[in-house]
Amino acid sequence: MKRNPLLKRGCLVLGSIGFAALLYRQLFREAVLHWGATDTEADGRLPGDELLEDPDGIATRAITIDAPASAVWPWIAQMGPAPRGGAYTYDWIENLLGLDMHSTDRVLPEFQHPQIGDTLGYGTNRMRYERVEPGHVLAMRSEDGNWVWSFVLDERDGATRLISRNRFRLPSLTAKIGMLAMEPGSLVMERKMLHGIKHRAERMQPMDHETAGPGSGRVQRLFIRRQPGRLGIRGMHRASA
Repeated sequence: MKRNPLLKRGCLVLGSIGFAALLYRQLFREAVLHWGATDTEADGRLPGDELLEDPDGIATRAITIDAPASAVWPWIAQMGPAPRGGAYTYDWIENLLGLDMHSTDRVLPEFQHPQIGDTLGYGTNRMRYERVEPGHVLAMRSEDGNWVWSFVLDERDGATRLISRNRFRLPSLTAKIGMLAMEPGSLVMERKMLHGIKHRAERMQPMDHETAGPGSGRVQRLFIRRQPGRLGIRGMHRASA
């Protein structure tokens, strides 16, 4: 009896998909999930991890930015869909998914002070800020509790390690299979995002930064000077209590 050609073709397709998935897991997945991160960063515990214990998956990606954390934080603080600052990645791809992202080259003063409890939408995901430490940590969690996205800034000798960590729970087989397909795509988008933040932050330079103790009534100012290039940067100032 001859085998059905369609059945044979289907078996070949499924076999090829299974082989590709196995090859990906064995040879490429570690590099995809931990692009740019050191072993210590990838394997260590970071602020925000406590928001989702025992995840099904973790992606830790990082980049070194030749600028202090004070030049990196503004771009993290204002991230999000319009009217916020976007995600500094491929807007056209984001917007095919209906995310309404428009990456800006300007610091937006109105979005520089995220607060715990603030929310923003990433498509069907509604994210809530759960941990905010200006200049150091910004962590958000999805409404269903299955996704935590944290940014950690570690400044050393005038440069900053920017670490982006995604922790996720995959409650169904469909979600687990779908994530394998999404992981390479997420690297493409997140790598572009990290380079986008680096590009912007390295063109910012603190000119004057006064700090004062609580209750002193002094004014705290951060002035940002435009560096050579195309970025339009607006100065910020804030009166302390």
